[in-house]
Amino acid sequence: MRHTYRAIALASLALLPPAAAAPALAARAASTPDPIVFVHGWNSDGSTWNTMAERFRADGWPAGRLHRWSYPTSQSNATTAIQLAQEIDHVLAATGASKVDLVTHSMGGLSSRYYLKNMAGDAKVDAWVSLAGPNHGTGAAYLCGGASCTEMRPGSAFLDALNAGDETPGTTRYATWRSPCDGIVTPADTVALAGALNTETACLQHTAFPADAAVYREVRDHVAPGAG
Repeated sequence: MRHTYRAIALASLALLPPAAAAPALAARAASTPDPIVFVHGWNSDGSTWNTMAERFRADGWPAGRLHRWSYPTSQSNATTAIQLAQEIDHVLAATGASKVDLVTHSMGGLSSRYYLKNMAGDAKVDAWVSLAGPNHGTGAAYLCGGASCTEMRPGSAFLDALNAGDETPGTTRYATWRSPCDGIVTPADTVALAGALNTETACLQHTAFPADAAVYREVRDHVAPGAG
């Protein structure tokens, strides 16, 4: 069916005079969604995004523009940011896009923010999403070990540097979602960032964000072509 629609669209363009066909093609190109790079949280992997990625695909995002990235979660978030930069460059080269959107869950928000702030990442990221991100730290990080957990603790040197000055630098469109019932990232207002679109959800557990339908719709509207 999709091939039929595409053939009809191309045939319609062929009937347009050259002066009309060019703007029509330009409009179609402008509506192509940015590739999305999904960044999971601590002790997780790219499969946490399966439900959300499928919803994006059903809503018109090409499968080749939905990248469920995985990385070692015990390492420093700064190290992860270097690897994320490489992944984003790979996605841009593979798709021909000029920018990506970043959709993150939990600790995934920290490495991606480091990339945006310290590695000129805002030039390559249109929209950024933090779902239940410990952007100002969480006491739950005292219960786990490794470099990344140490960095998630309130008052860590990593977070103090990350949050110093402008919390949402550059031209990237920032948005966060937090839940009063998170249970892991607490207090809930640790998620919100100055300068971002900050939303409180219904009562959701920490791991429920990537699969929640209402959260998905709001995230989709934030990253959709033409949003902002």
